[in-house]
Amino acid sequence: MKQLFDSSSYNCSRLVTRAYSTSFSKAITLLAPSVRPAIYAIYGFVRYADEIVDTFDGFNQEELLYEFEENYEKALKRRISMNPILNAFQEVVHQYSLYELVHDFLESMKMDLYKTEYTTVEEYKDYIYGSADVVGLMCLKVFVKGDEARFKELRPYAMSLGSAFQKVNFLRDYKDDANGLGRSYFPNLINGQLDDRAKQEIIKDIEADFSEAYKGVIQLPLEGRLGVYLAYRYYKRLLQELKAADSKRIRQERIRINNFLKLEILVESYLRYKLNAI
Repeated sequence: MKQLFDSSSYNCSRLVTRAYSTSFSKAITLLAPSVRPAIYAIYGFVRYADEIVDTFDGFNQEELLYEFEENYEKALKRRISMNPILNAFQEVVHQYSLYELVHDFLESMKMDLYKTEYTTVEEYKDYIYGSADVVGLMCLKVFVKGDEARFKELRPYAMSLGSAFQKVNFLRDYKDDANGLGRSYFPNLINGQLDDRAKQEIIKDIEADFSEAYKGVIQLPLEGRLGVYLAYRYYKRLLQELKAADSKRIRQERIRINNFLKLEILVESYLRYKLNAI
């Protein structure tokens, strides 16, 4: 019975989310049950693609990524895949017409196979759009249940939030990207080196993204508002931690939020939501 297979496929996507991101996993549990499976499916797909280009060192990453894309396209055509992550995702793609967004995402993943430095603002923005903004837009399609007018209205804010999340990730992961993967995403670095001047410019840019994104967070349908607000709060607090750290520390270690602070943010976010204070 395919219904049972589909259900187990979504469960696999949920397990992938929980394994790779405790923060996003917590945020998704605060979404309405009606939208959770689709968001898990989106996260499972983008996480696996990202893992291929970021962590599968020693394997033929190009071959793996192109095979992953080929299998995704077959899943779309057949409306089924024996890969449970692709099986769940193809259903969401068809339901919410995510075709172009997925294409743009995969194009950015391909860039990670060969491009290691982003020297212009245009290149930087293009990469962020494909690797992060479109993921936010996929989720927005789910939250508005395919309502195109609502989607267009909230689209700029979803993109700002995706950009903010990705830029925070770039800054948090600077050591691993620079030393492990040989990548430099920020175009304002001198000789690819993060210093306090560059860090301050980056922080200011991210703060502007968060400020713009918040305007959309508070307008989201109730099914998605609390979960997205929690993710917003997590990342904004992480940005505060990065802002407090000097560039040398960021170059040497990965800044994190401890579990106690995550719990505090979770409780505060829930209470603010219940009190209509977000």
